[in-house]
Amino acid sequence: MYRKYNLVFFMFLVVNVGIAQENREQVKANYQLAARFSPDKLRRLIFSTSVSPNWLKNSNRFWYVYETSQGKNWYIVDPSARKKDVLFDNAQLAAQLTRIVKDPFDAQHIDIRNLKFTEDERRIRFEVNSTKDTLKTKEEREKSTNKTDSLKKKVFYLEYDLQTRQLVELADSLKPKPHLSWASFSPDTNAVVFAKNYNLYWMDRENYEKARKDEKDSTIVEHQITTDGIQYYAWGGDDRSVTTGDEKKDEDEKNQRRRAGIIWSPDGRYFLVTRKDNRHLNSLWVINNVGSKRPTLETYKYQMPGEPDSTEQELHLFEFATKKPRRIDVAAFKNQTLAVYTKRQPRNNRPDDIRVNTWLGTNEQFFFSRSSRDLKRIDIGTAAIDGSVKILIEERSNTYLDVQPPELVGNGPEFVVWSERDGWGHYYLYDGNGNLKNQITSGEFYCSEITGLDEKTRTLYFVANGREANEDPYYQHLYSINLNGSGMKLLNAGNFDHQALMDENSQFFVNNYSRVNTTPESALYNNAGQQILKLETADLSQLFAAGYKFPEPFKVKADDGITDLYGVMYKPFHFDSTQTYPLIEYVYPGPQTESVNKAFGRSMDRIDRLAQFGFVVITVGNRGGHPARSKWYHTYGYGNLRDYGLADKKAAAEQLADRHPFIDINRVGITGHSGGGFMSTAAMLVYPDFFKVAVSGAGNHENNIYNRWWSERHHGVTERISAKGDTTFSYAIEKNTELAKNLKGRLLLATGDIDNNVHPANTIRMAEALIKANKRFDFLLLPGQRHGFGDMTEYFFWKMGDYFCKHLLGNHQDDVDITEMNREIPRRR
Repeated sequence: MYRKYNLVFFMFLVVNVGIAQENREQVKANYQLAARFSPDKLRRLIFSTSVSPNWLKNSNRFWYVYETSQGKNWYIVDPSARKKDVLFDNAQLAAQLTRIVKDPFDAQHIDIRNLKFTEDERRIRFEVNSTKDTLKTKEEREKSTNKTDSLKKKVFYLEYDLQTRQLVELADSLKPKPHLSWASFSPDTNAVVFAKNYNLYWMDRENYEKARKDEKDSTIVEHQITTDGIQYYAWGGDDRSVTTGDEKKDEDEKNQRRRAGIIWSPDGRYFLVTRKDNRHLNSLWVINNVGSKRPTLETYKYQMPGEPDSTEQELHLFEFATKKPRRIDVAAFKNQTLAVYTKRQPRNNRPDDIRVNTWLGTNEQFFFSRSSRDLKRIDIGTAAIDGSVKILIEERSNTYLDVQPPELVGNGPEFVVWSERDGWGHYYLYDGNGNLKNQITSGEFYCSEITGLDEKTRTLYFVANGREANEDPYYQHLYSINLNGSGMKLLNAGNFDHQALMDENSQFFVNNYSRVNTTPESALYNNAGQQILKLETADLSQLFAAGYKFPEPFKVKADDGITDLYGVMYKPFHFDSTQTYPLIEYVYPGPQTESVNKAFGRSMDRIDRLAQFGFVVITVGNRGGHPARSKWYHTYGYGNLRDYGLADKKAAAEQLADRHPFIDINRVGITGHSGGGFMSTAAMLVYPDFFKVAVSGAGNHENNIYNRWWSERHHGVTERISAKGDTTFSYAIEKNTELAKNLKGRLLLATGDIDNNVHPANTIRMAEALIKANKRFDFLLLPGQRHGFGDMTEYFFWKMGDYFCKHLLGNHQDDVDITEMNREIPRRR
């Protein structure tokens, strides 16, 4: 009797669950909810989400600005005194601004720009825009031949005394001109080096100041250093140089001053510059149909994977006094990549400070690295001003290697190196001769960045992830450790993703922290990990008032049933658990990153907002993705760059559907941009019965015509050395176009027509393959747009929304006007 009762009850439960599933309603497309969270509207709903400290030079104090729904406030923080104050009273300053500028200001609507402290740190200077014309009188405006000048508004340059609280207007002559981007300053700042017409030039400080005032000043004296530079074999580099076919425009561009990539010795006696002959490399082209009166052809050098490269990167050392170069022989590998390391810029630099690019090392030698073309061999060493080279560390692997700049202890009697030689990113201490002293960090976690080094206490401060138990292993934390490997300490505990910004002396840091499902907060800590001050909590009140709801992090298993994958689920804000929703995966395969948010983010364009149409949208990692996991995880897809992440995307969707009855596993879509465009189309072709709809933007569908660096690095290139010693490289990779015959679902391909990153040929070849396979699909060409789709990004979003609504929900807007974009439709005349 007991068994019979249980059997009846079980049958009743199964029948009722089945009826419940059948009675679940399918959602209808909600365009209005998606429109409510457009990027333009989000700017009025989300204000500051982090504190960005501006450290002062003469103390450990810093200032920052923070905006809420009540307006902006400026603060000054004294860590030693554990004190935070407003920098000024907004209402009192607004009254003074109104008197001086003659425009009305109030406490909530002060908009000051380019704030900086004076040298004595007792006053601040800043700019305020006015509604006043720069041309004062009607007569001046009428006489002006420059229409732009007649439209310019006056910018007031002001100074505020922090003690007296008095504001005064400063003469425009006191306002510092912005430094010119092409100037590479010598360490004493008395000279600048730059490139022009494919050669190196220099000028003294006096003439540079003339150029700051007017770059076309005919009295500027500049001196030519080199004379043999030509296009594509230029001093200062021009490997991305573009010619448009417009002779005058191209000639003007050639004669513009450009930054030359100069690296100075600390004493300024020498500088380094690299040079590469790219004349033999093949060109690539895009046609800009809408950029000017006539369509223009843009031509640029672009090396594709596996293509031969007959020349090597050169390293030249110039003595500044004589302007004579010496070529330093650092050759070891065919088609090697060379990096010269530079000292990091001080964190207490002011916006108008001169930034000098000096090499990492002493006056006599500098640190560099060289990598083989297949990136399986990396050497780190020093080169001296006499041309001698000493290799200190050799890294070798069967897959590609990553490298980070070394950190010097003092001027280099010891140095810290990052390596994944034990399968995880860790730090190692070496002496000046390249002898390993000890491993500093160890264990199953990943170290990503050095934030400070206290030489007196021999303490290293660094960012790492994956060490703390019961946390998403991607969450970053700040740690300290002694250089001998002892005393490792967590400095910003808490189950959040942390972004730590340390001061120049490694004494304090600002900690910004959140998860995708928490409100961002900011606090001040000392280097012992003690919280000094709570600084800010982000104001999300307007966002929540508009209906926003946090997404949900989740964890699933990879297709192997062992590897943990971490993702985020985004639901419609009017989610109803009694309904069923299609699932859309937003994907990016990596391997250099994974597009899975860990902290609260301001941008919701491709995930949160897409869900509002009526979808469950997920992002999830995959084996072969983010480098912040193990080396095994990161390089899982090496040699299989088309298919490696797809099984994990499918497995994640299936597991989530098993957990959540509101997910309809028979309606799965997929979308992504760039690598995600490539991956979303591949998913439709490798698993055509599972993925039903894809929108693929700017995809590199044929990685054999994508750039050499990314494709060879992550897929692998084969190096062959003949009996004669000649080295060649071969590259072969599976392409999406090879599987065109497999398409069963609905596919929308999109590309910008002047994309010079992932060339439109990738998408056009995919279209050709589908046409030859007699497949119906959709194609969107965005005129005048490069890789990111530029000012047509919003249009593309609505086209993507239409496509998924039509093919996954069965209903969509088909009016000609996309009224949700809130654009005024011009009236017909």
